[in-house]
Amino acid sequence: MKSNLRCALCAFLLLSSAGVAYAQSASAPADASMAPAATPAAPSAAKSDRALARAVRHALSRAQGFNVSGVFVRARSGAVTLSGTVRTADQIRQAEDVTRSVQGVTSVSNKLTLFHGGNG
Repeated sequence: MKSNLRCALCAFLLLSSAGVAYAQSASAPADASMAPAATPAAPSAAKSDRALARAVRHALSRAQGFNVSGVFVRARSGAVTLSGTVRTADQIRQAEDVTRSVQGVTSVSNKLTLFHGGNG
């Protein structure tokens, strides 16, 4: 029991010291090209993309006769991509029309396909 505890403690100390040895310093790198690009707007852009995708999915779920369960929505800077499957060709067109009607959507890439049943 004591040897297992001792081994676990040694492993923890080794891993901890290895992490400290490879930690980056707080000072700026000597070569400015090696510095990571500053993107202060990235978190808010990702948040607005998620909000737009949710708004599109909500609009699709409220559309008459449309089953949103097989549809995936991705948004990036106003460009929305629809993927997944629907039951009819009319639903492919309906999904695109509903998506275009959502405020904030600038373009739609419709990659929806028809569901042909399971098992091959």
